[in-house]
Amino acid sequence: MDDLHLTLKTTFGYNAFRPLQREIIDTALADRDVFALLPTGGGKSLCFQLPALHRTGLTIVVSPLIALMKDQVDQLRAAGVAATYLNSSVEPDEARSRLRGLHRGEWRLLYVAPERLMLDDWKENLTSWNVTAIAIDEAHCVSEWGHDFRPEYRQLNRLRKLLPGVPVMALTATATERVREDIIKHLQLRDPAVFVASFNRPNLTYKVLAKDQPLKQIIDFVRKREDESGIIYCASRATTERVAEALAGRGFSARAYHAGLDIEDRSRNQEAFLRDDVKIICATIAFGMGINKPNVRWVIHHDLPKNIEGYYQETGRAGRDGLPGDCLLLFSGGDAAKQTHFIEEITNEHEKSVARAQLRQIMHYAESSGCRRSELLEYFGEIFPSNNCAACDNCLEPRETYDGTIVSQKFLSCIYRIRQTGRFGVGLNHIIEVLTGAETEKIARWEHQRLTTYGIGRELARPAWAAVGRELMRLGFVAQAEGEFPVLELTPEGLAVLTARKPITLTKPLDLPKAKRAPRREGDVECDEILFARLRELRKRLADERGVPAYIIFGDTTLRQMARSYPTRLKDLDGITGVGEKKRAEFGDTFVAAIAEFLKTNPRMTFND
Repeated sequence: MDDLHLTLKTTFGYNAFRPLQREIIDTALADRDVFALLPTGGGKSLCFQLPALHRTGLTIVVSPLIALMKDQVDQLRAAGVAATYLNSSVEPDEARSRLRGLHRGEWRLLYVAPERLMLDDWKENLTSWNVTAIAIDEAHCVSEWGHDFRPEYRQLNRLRKLLPGVPVMALTATATERVREDIIKHLQLRDPAVFVASFNRPNLTYKVLAKDQPLKQIIDFVRKREDESGIIYCASRATTERVAEALAGRGFSARAYHAGLDIEDRSRNQEAFLRDDVKIICATIAFGMGINKPNVRWVIHHDLPKNIEGYYQETGRAGRDGLPGDCLLLFSGGDAAKQTHFIEEITNEHEKSVARAQLRQIMHYAESSGCRRSELLEYFGEIFPSNNCAACDNCLEPRETYDGTIVSQKFLSCIYRIRQTGRFGVGLNHIIEVLTGAETEKIARWEHQRLTTYGIGRELARPAWAAVGRELMRLGFVAQAEGEFPVLELTPEGLAVLTARKPITLTKPLDLPKAKRAPRREGDVECDEILFARLRELRKRLADERGVPAYIIFGDTTLRQMARSYPTRLKDLDGITGVGEKKRAEFGDTFVAAIAEFLKTNPRMTFND
């Protein structure tokens, strides 16, 4: 076992590196700039934490969220690592004490927000602290093309002039090719080694349901998972409050979390969730959670996310410990209409165009009949090697198809006739108004009531025609222009199927939920569930005594492995994930004694490998 593996085992309690971790760490220790794209739960933090223990000097970690800093520092301290953070939540006396420690070289890692790092009076600190590495977490915040752009991140390139010889590592979980290039350019990374891991999260199951009485749908979902932690993302503060109150009123342990709460309430609710005192957090999509809670077992989107990157990151909060996680999106065309209304109020045409494109992409995902996993991976430029992931609704229960030749011909003909007579294109809504025979000012002005396609689609409601139009776009028969006027045009393929009258098969739109067969839950650790519950109670008690979240003691994966192998002596803990030397010394005796006591009155179970 070399030195890096030894640190991985003794400090962090892991037996093996995750994909790309070792390569990134070796490159970082060679003092080269690094760009690392690892999916949520892929182990980004270890890529800069472990090298910090093999360097002299200080590693600075730039993080945009106060909660995330505290969370990671708590975990590092629990593992015996000298780490600290400085942000607005630290009292002045404590901040001065930590600064004195930095001047004395007491800390190996310092977590700090970008705006504090760039303060003028910090320049002297940065040049005197023997900074030997800089890690920029959530690096997608630097790009206006990313889903969480933060202007203060743009200033970080000034660090290159201030600390020219210090290697920089930029890390993110979500970035398209365009965003990756933007990050490297704006942070002025010098010939960086680029590492891009697979975006696939095999332990997550994806499902989309037509939104119908969403509170009832959520309650039915949560009722089957009362002992599990979960997050419900909502589009507005009012909805987070309403959903949390409805769940609490039915006996569920739920709280709201959004930017409108005062700092004390927000911190209290988050801390209760981290410590498992509260099982469910209802959070706004815009504000986000900024937490590293590994045992979140499910994520629900009450409303349509604004873009796929945000959706991927938010669903990625489930199953960070490698155990199964369920992701449910409630989809309604009404949600898309609301977002369209907000987008039209954007005054900057470039921003409006980006927002429109992002909305089309997330709607495409929600309405698609294809494999959800393949759709997500394709967005990030990755090809899933199978045509069936066996862990999404469309693969487990393929949607019904129907002969859509006639409705498709009507829709395509309408686009063709409008273009032929008026020499200009129109948008989706106007096409639908012509098909359904609407009497609008635009139809009268352009005399579209004279078209042969006017009113030929009265048999379908407007939402049904919208679904047909969007599927014809997905099939490549219709294209929507970018920019200020998103008009529809026939593609060469669309013109070909129109003129040749080729048959077209369409997928039935999302309908009310049906019973689905249970998905394969990759990552599940079969174990003695009664013992697992006892160990969770013990972990909770120890965590409460120390005033830390439960997973700071041990994660669910660790407890499940204990509840499978029944360690009753300290040496039996060898090889169990998450049991480093410090945690073994601090908690090992307590847990093995509890397991030995359990076996006095309960038989040992056996499990297949």
